[in-house]
Amino acid sequence: MDDPESEDEVYEVVDLTEYARRHQWWSRVFGSNSGPIAEKYSVATQIMMGGVTGWCAGYVFQRVGKLAATAVGGGFLLLQIANHSGYVQVDWKKVEKDVNKAKKRLKKKANKAAPEINTFIEEATDFIKRNIVVSSGFVGGFFLGLAS
Repeated sequence: MDDPESEDEVYEVVDLTEYARRHQWWSRVFGSNSGPIAEKYSVATQIMMGGVTGWCAGYVFQRVGKLAATAVGGGFLLLQIANHSGYVQVDWKKVEKDVNKAKKRLKKKANKAAPEINTFIEEATDFIKRNIVVSSGFVGGFFLGLAS
């Protein structure tokens, strides 16, 4: 019976919902309330809902990204052709001066993080902690949507 090569090994089935109720580490890691969605639907339903919405968002993000990249690249190509043909003359010294001025402004503003951004990040983190299963399904679906 203690033979490690035995084919008749017995495995214990672990019910994750009961385990999470009995062990309070979940509350310590993800907060006292693990979310309203977690209490209403099963884990499989949450992952499916997150995955489907993530896939849709990823697919739309991919299509819009391709369109935007094509538009910017095409516009840049047309400007280069116009510049090479002599239709457009670029004052590179003025461009460099304006870019340096914009860099200085950005550095000044970047050091002062807006409180709205910090509040938004805290709210997003809190939402993800409360809805960890749906969020993980969303991330996986988003990457699948980007790949398709």
